[in-house]
Amino acid sequence: MPNFPINDPVLVTCGLPYANGKCHIGHLRTYIPADIFVRSLHKQGQDALFVCGSDTHGTPIVVSAEQLDTTPEQLIEKYHHHFDEVFKNLGIKFDFFGSTDGQVNHNRTNEIVNKLIENNYVYPKKIDLAYCGHCERFLPDRYVEGICPYCESPARGDECDQGCGRHLEPGEIKDPLCKICGNKAKYREQEHFFFRLSSFRDFLLEHLDTLGGTANARNYAREWVTQELKDWCITRNLEWGVRFPGHDELVVYVWVDAPIGYISFTEEYCNTAGQDWKQIWQGDSRIIHFIGLDIAYHHCIFWPAMLKGAGYSLPWAVVASGMVKVEDKTFSKSRGYVVWVNEDYLDHGFHPDLLRYYLASYTSHTKELNFSWTVFQEKVNNELVGSLGNFLYRTLHFANKNFGSVPEGQVSPEVLDEIRETIQNVIEAMDEYEFKKAIDIIMGLSAYGNTYFQSNEPWHLIKQDPDACSRVVKDCLQIAKALVLLFEPVIPTKMTEAWEQLGLKGDVSQKTYEDGLVELESGSILPKPVILFNKIEDKKIAEMEIIMNNRVAEARAKEEKTAPSPTQLPKITFEDFKTMDIRIGTVVNAETIKGSDKLLKLKVDIGEAEPRQVVAGIAQTQGPEEMVDKQVVLLANMKPAKLFGVESNGMIMAADEDGAVLLHPERKVENGTVVR
Repeated sequence: MPNFPINDPVLVTCGLPYANGKCHIGHLRTYIPADIFVRSLHKQGQDALFVCGSDTHGTPIVVSAEQLDTTPEQLIEKYHHHFDEVFKNLGIKFDFFGSTDGQVNHNRTNEIVNKLIENNYVYPKKIDLAYCGHCERFLPDRYVEGICPYCESPARGDECDQGCGRHLEPGEIKDPLCKICGNKAKYREQEHFFFRLSSFRDFLLEHLDTLGGTANARNYAREWVTQELKDWCITRNLEWGVRFPGHDELVVYVWVDAPIGYISFTEEYCNTAGQDWKQIWQGDSRIIHFIGLDIAYHHCIFWPAMLKGAGYSLPWAVVASGMVKVEDKTFSKSRGYVVWVNEDYLDHGFHPDLLRYYLASYTSHTKELNFSWTVFQEKVNNELVGSLGNFLYRTLHFANKNFGSVPEGQVSPEVLDEIRETIQNVIEAMDEYEFKKAIDIIMGLSAYGNTYFQSNEPWHLIKQDPDACSRVVKDCLQIAKALVLLFEPVIPTKMTEAWEQLGLKGDVSQKTYEDGLVELESGSILPKPVILFNKIEDKKIAEMEIIMNNRVAEARAKEEKTAPSPTQLPKITFEDFKTMDIRIGTVVNAETIKGSDKLLKLKVDIGEAEPRQVVAGIAQTQGPEEMVDKQVVLLANMKPAKLFGVESNGMIMAADEDGAVLLHPERKVENGTVVR
């Protein structure tokens, strides 16, 4: 039975695509599973609403527009249309796809902010902000760059993107530089408005205990709530965005109006459908957010606190996906490890359903997903072609050739039992957001069908025992029908074609899983089938790998060209070098740091009485288990710093090439050996 009471409203949303760049496969890790989930809810008889839209405000939009000599309005219109078309081409079927720059979202944002002010959850405060005297402007978010105050890494104004990954409040960044002109900025005092996030600590801990979805999102958020919860500055010095009530010189922070888009998109849909959006957002409902883990803080902490403060319904579940790699390399647009959905996939003639299948079936939704052209080819050829496609075509071809219609007889009880059990197991897996598990279960039914067909040898039965052959073929056709219904959420276009090849009427997307147990009507005409899936040839995969390799090579050449050469760096004396205490040490313990996908906490023996605790940003290329007993090079007199609340007393040295490449001595040496 479904986990969702049929009478309760269900709303599913996706993290909003930012309207300043093209769609890549990293985006699809969220949108395709969410679409599969919604289609599965429909298959269970649940009427679920699916909304999304473009995130159109914030400094990156303004910076990109200025760099391209266009306006923010023109920029967001271009990419809003781009994402809308890509989603449609991939079969991602939103009931409404809006824009946070729409008037409804402006109005709803103002209503919610005013409610928070009225409830004393927003207050004014004078703070020091980076100000560029050359540009004569305050520098919000990504208009300013500098040094992270927590880990001393280079950082942008709103996030330590190269170090600890921490969110940075306005005024926190050290040694600020104006990103526009490159000049040093100074701090000046200005009044801004803050949301009392710190007052929601007890509420959030209780909320996280009952929040559904995936454990990675809850655990990430709980770590932040228990360690520290600072009030958020929710205003910015920008011309572009939603005006803060009563202050035309300020706009609300993008992470205020962006999630409010979930409400306004629901509102816009309901206004056209003659429904009441308040039943969802101010009543009993199940609101499910599909997001990337990198925005779990916003969706599990900031967003529910804001909803609570304004009197709105809380999220029922947050489903966070794992990160994406490309060819076993850390995903990076700047370094060429990216697959663009249009030019690298759709424009090369690959069917959208193949990518949907790969992204959903490669690994568990919360784990890291690697996109590899070779593995993509193997999964398509072995699973879609070799198992599912093979069973559907051989069954339909044999039935059409020998009967022309669905044969007489009843489906065997054991076959119906197999289908029934498969349906129940798939529903359980889908409702637990285990999409790979669900697909593996469905593929198990396909394997069952292939074995059933092969072991009963209908090509012999048609001559020796036509009645027995009829029963076997009808059983196989019933399995085929169930497979089509079960796989429709995953590969909807191909399963629509298969539905028609079974001679069945109506829209397969409107049919339920239980229809898989409704026996096919004997005598129904079976059209001549065609092969649904074709093998991907080695030649095509080689072509795609060349495109990838060329892109990586171009990115490296550009990086080398723009990187400062040794002659551009300041010269140091031997006395300067002697101030660095560089030693060889052995890692004796390594573990992940909750809330961070970049950092590992290491204990390193460098010949002292106790191992040295060091936090290193190597988690994306090094697992904790493979670090133990490894010798590393450590800068031992690095100034102590706290990263994600964990003190670091040193720095592991590494080369930066597609992620951290650790330095090692050429042979094992005594711990504490000094590097001279």
